Amino acid sequence: MAYYLTKEILTSLGGLDSSGANSSGIALWGVLAFFLGAPLGLLGNLAQVPGIGGLFFRLLVPLVAFYETSMRLETEARGPSQVVLGTWTTVRFTAVAVAIAMVSHTVWGWWRSRRIRSAGVGVG
Repeated sequence: MAYYLTKEILTSLGGLDSSGANSSGIALWGVLAFFLGAPLGLLGNLAQVPGIGGLFFRLLVPLVAFYETSMRLETEARGPSQVVLGTWTTVRFTAVAVAIAMVSHTVWGWWRSRRIRSAGVGVG
């Protein structure tokens, strides 16, 4: 909604082309926010579950970023500028790096806690 509001304001000030700036975008995103707010909030809450239980939900953001930019690359591959191509490639690389870091961090925490538990069992 902020995008369409900013675009509408800039258009009214004469700083932007008025094509595509309309209130239908604001209404669409308002309705989507109303209906998707609770389910996406639930997913965000589930992402806070520590360990492997919340890993899938934490991975949703980098996976969606990778998928969305891959779809954009297919669409814009017919004649993208080097800046656009570099931006999408950087986003995809970063999404993969973040996903690997999340999985590594979760596995490391799981392995470390398992090792501590097994060492503590024999003590007493």
